[in-house]
Amino acid sequence: MGKPTGFLEHGRELPQKRDPSVRIEDNKEFVLNEEFGDKINTQASRCMDCGVPFCHSGCPIGNIIPEFNDAVYRDSWEEAWNILSSTNNFPEFTGRVCPSPCETACVLGINQDPITICNIEKTIVERAYKEGYAKPKKPRSRSGKSVAIIGSGPAGLSAAEQLNSAGHCVTVFERDEKVGGLLRFGIPDFKLGMDIIDRKINLMAEAGVKFEVNAHIGVDINAQQLRQDFDVVLLTGGSTVPRDLPIPGRELKGVHFAMEFLGQNNRRANDMDLKGEEIHAAGKHVVVIGGGDTGSDCVGTSNRHKAASITQVEIMPIPPEKRPANMPWPQYPMIMKTTTSHEEGCERHWNILTKEFIANDKGEVTGLRIADIVWQDAAPGERPSFEEVAGSERVIPCDLAFLAMGFLHPEPTGVLAQLDIKLDERGNVAAEGFATNQKGVFAAGDMRTGQSLVVRCINEGRECAIAIDKYLMQNSNLEAKANSLMLS
Repeated sequence: MGKPTGFLEHGRELPQKRDPSVRIEDNKEFVLNEEFGDKINTQASRCMDCGVPFCHSGCPIGNIIPEFNDAVYRDSWEEAWNILSSTNNFPEFTGRVCPSPCETACVLGINQDPITICNIEKTIVERAYKEGYAKPKKPRSRSGKSVAIIGSGPAGLSAAEQLNSAGHCVTVFERDEKVGGLLRFGIPDFKLGMDIIDRKINLMAEAGVKFEVNAHIGVDINAQQLRQDFDVVLLTGGSTVPRDLPIPGRELKGVHFAMEFLGQNNRRANDMDLKGEEIHAAGKHVVVIGGGDTGSDCVGTSNRHKAASITQVEIMPIPPEKRPANMPWPQYPMIMKTTTSHEEGCERHWNILTKEFIANDKGEVTGLRIADIVWQDAAPGERPSFEEVAGSERVIPCDLAFLAMGFLHPEPTGVLAQLDIKLDERGNVAAEGFATNQKGVFAAGDMRTGQSLVVRCINEGRECAIAIDKYLMQNSNLEAKANSLMLS
């Protein structure tokens, strides 16, 4: 423990951000982390080195948080990097986009503000790239076994790096022209820049991972061919079928799924082919349907397009400002979240029922009919219901609507159909552990579990890599690698 009294002497502090009026002029990251200086050591000193560090259980990948906090406090950055990278393949991603369940589980958070774990993590990885600590994870020898990974999101990439480090020959297949999946074409550049993704992909390629882009398995290449060419096939294609909104007017021009908008804007910001009809919010009245992170990303992107107005609506009630009694520490609480995109400008409304998209004579959306609702308490074992508030129906301006209501399951056609993969009742890949009903075919990430967090997908990939390593070699040392620093 670096400083036993650190949490008594210092409060929680985070780096400043560029002013909202300035940062919406571009798609660049806007947290001024480099200007934070030595304050990061002070923030790390607040860690109490708890006898039972609940941050470990809060973190889906089990980051060894007190230890790397202590190393940062002591200015031992290479040690901090070695600790962090032993459990997390991509701290450059999680340090930017993770909702920090570790921080809500922080013991200090019981009666003070928790440790700034996420920002400390981000600072460690940036220092590691600057000082040259971040290096390719090259295997000592090759096993002669080969693995094909379909999908290059966080689950596929973490499995690829782990399996390559174990000595297997790994090839990652991506249907788009660049690697990254959701990381590249789902998360806005102002949260996670493509340069951050590329530098990690370059390290993985240098370590021996092969990447095949513009390779749409199940469309351009039959998935059965991969079964013949590789010892193992791993499915990490994600949960990509979005939840739709079946109301009158859904077919109107100007009504889009959120990912169509977000992916295209990332392409625009990086001078890539837009792939399809251009979607731009400049001068338009934008309505975002869905109150989660994807909806927030649509808000931030629309602000950068200079939308005339932005309204975000959510059918659920407004979350509480503080941790509710039914979500006690160290659980991750569902509380009111105001993101940096909301800070830039947006009207937000809860308990809203969307009823109909209104059209002009050109078939373009011009308005959205909505109404207020009141939720009713559910009887035991039953789902909650709601009632519409009489006289609350109204039409709000809407020239552009984005459906950001989550995802249902992976695409059942293509790869899954060609491999005859069994699905569960929700449409996700049914697996025993990570093994599907087809011998030598595994699944991990959102394709197996349903829509989840980037950090959980990283963990999925790591755990699946262990299962594949055992399948190929009858044993695995990947678990020992992950826990070696904790046991030493």
